[in-house]
Amino acid sequence: MKAVVVTGASTGIGAACVSLLVEKGFLVFASVRKDSDAATLTARHGASVIPLLFDVTDAESIAAAARVVEARLDGATLAGLVNNAGVAVPGPLLHLPIDDFRRQIEVNLIGQLRIIQAFAPLLGAGAQRRGAPGRIVNMSSVAGRFAAPFLGAYAASKFGFEGMSDALRRELMVYGVDVVLIEPGMIATPIWDKAEKTDLALFEGTAYAAPGRRMLKWLIEAGRRAPGPEVVARAVLRALTAPRPPIRIPVVKNRFTDYTLRSLLPTRLVDWLTARRLGLLPK
Repeated sequence: MKAVVVTGASTGIGAACVSLLVEKGFLVFASVRKDSDAATLTARHGASVIPLLFDVTDAESIAAAARVVEARLDGATLAGLVNNAGVAVPGPLLHLPIDDFRRQIEVNLIGQLRIIQAFAPLLGAGAQRRGAPGRIVNMSSVAGRFAAPFLGAYAASKFGFEGMSDALRRELMVYGVDVVLIEPGMIATPIWDKAEKTDLALFEGTAYAAPGRRMLKWLIEAGRRAPGPEVVARAVLRALTAPRPPIRIPVVKNRFTDYTLRSLLPTRLVDWLTARRLGLLPK
């Protein structure tokens, strides 16, 4: 049975990935941060899922989890590492507390490298193991290609993740370990329920108060109308199992208008259209 590690598996995209991979016959090591989430996974999937308790910012707990996986593999190669865990820190960059920006980068970028370094030997990077080399699937975002106002910190983390993934893919060629990026757009997950509780009080009295509320309202409404996380799970399965998967797999409802067209239009035009929509043009 092939084995895969999936991080951030408690809800949303991560949980959908776990369900589909179990359905397809994988043994899934699923990372969560709470004992209650681990119990839920075990109750739902039985012996097909082995929960791992760690936080992506805690190097010691990640190393301990890697030892658990190594022992269970008993010399075999880990087939895949799906780096899905992450957070989104909203707010205009001009007023965003530096500690909030640092947390965004710590979780979405530095934490991902911690995980990759811990599990890469189990994929066959620099260590002799039984079986073909595994694959790394990094959960990026369309925000890793196109940066939206009030999501600058998140975009910075995802742009960085994209660049790190490109470099990593080329470095790991020597071991035969591939790196594939998944780039979801809007996906209907519990994140939008959390978004409703976003506190924008810090930005009241600035030029960004009204546009920020407008942006948040649009994100929540569009997010709830978006496809479910199962579409992303199918892209992850493709990245893990296709003989030669694309380097980047966008998962976007309106791919031409919301992904392809953005790269074709002049950047200044995209700036103007975005600012007009949110009320960010000069008075």
